[in-house]
Amino acid sequence: MSDDPLAAYSASLAAKTGKDLVAWAALAKAHGETKHAALVAWLKAEHGLTHGYANTIALKARESDAASIGEEDLTAQMFAGPKAAVRPVYDKVIAIVRDLGDDVELAPKKGYTSLRRKKQFGLVQPSTKDRVDLGLNLKGDAPAGRLEASGSFNAMVTHRVRLTSAADVDAEVTAWLKAAYDRAG
Repeated sequence: MSDDPLAAYSASLAAKTGKDLVAWAALAKAHGETKHAALVAWLKAEHGLTHGYANTIALKARESDAASIGEEDLTAQMFAGPKAAVRPVYDKVIAIVRDLGDDVELAPKKGYTSLRRKKQFGLVQPSTKDRVDLGLNLKGDAPAGRLEASGSFNAMVTHRVRLTSAADVDAEVTAWLKAAYDRAG
């Protein structure tokens, strides 16, 4: 990955559309729409942008993206207080994800980090003070062993793996992450 993923993303956007992220965000902000979904829909319908680009531009225009808040701040907030003990589990998962490919996008939110490629392939969430839940999109795979159906955990993923220590992030977890990443391409 580039040392500055946002700059690389902006350059890619400019190469495909003729405008960089700053220019698109200014255009979107000038449009005046304040609701995220409506702004995304407008960018897609009026400018023919893909969902990924439209979503990023809308976040930037509304200054609600991780870059505006600060990815490190969002991640630090996730692990504040009692959840600090499971940070090594999260860090090990993220290290594996970063090695999957140059097109991986980490999108920290307030309670979890989305794992994206062309679409979301998973998420990492510190669910309790002693557990991180790894959500994966592995549609069609039967739950078995540690790979369970996501159930009510999160509707954005099909499966969940409960991780309580860095040792739980093993070859099996790496293989599931790779499979979800491959399917998102």
